[in-house]
Amino acid sequence: MIYVTRLNGKVFALNCDLIETMEETPDTVITLTGGNKFVVSESIKVLIERIIEFRRNCQQFPMIEE
Repeated sequence: MIYVTRLNGKVFALNCDLIETMEETPDTVITLTGGNKFVVSESIKVLIERIIEFRRNCQQFPMIEE
């Protein structure tokens, strides 16, 4: 999940696994696989950075103490 901001300033969490497309028109429009669309204030570059960080956090494994 990543946090995104609607144009009215409301922040919500979005399941980034469901993103099908993102386009800047000039506002950023996120289209999900189910067809839902969200207009957000973040740029595509910022969203991609958040998705990469989310994926990195998912790949981290805890240290096992022996």
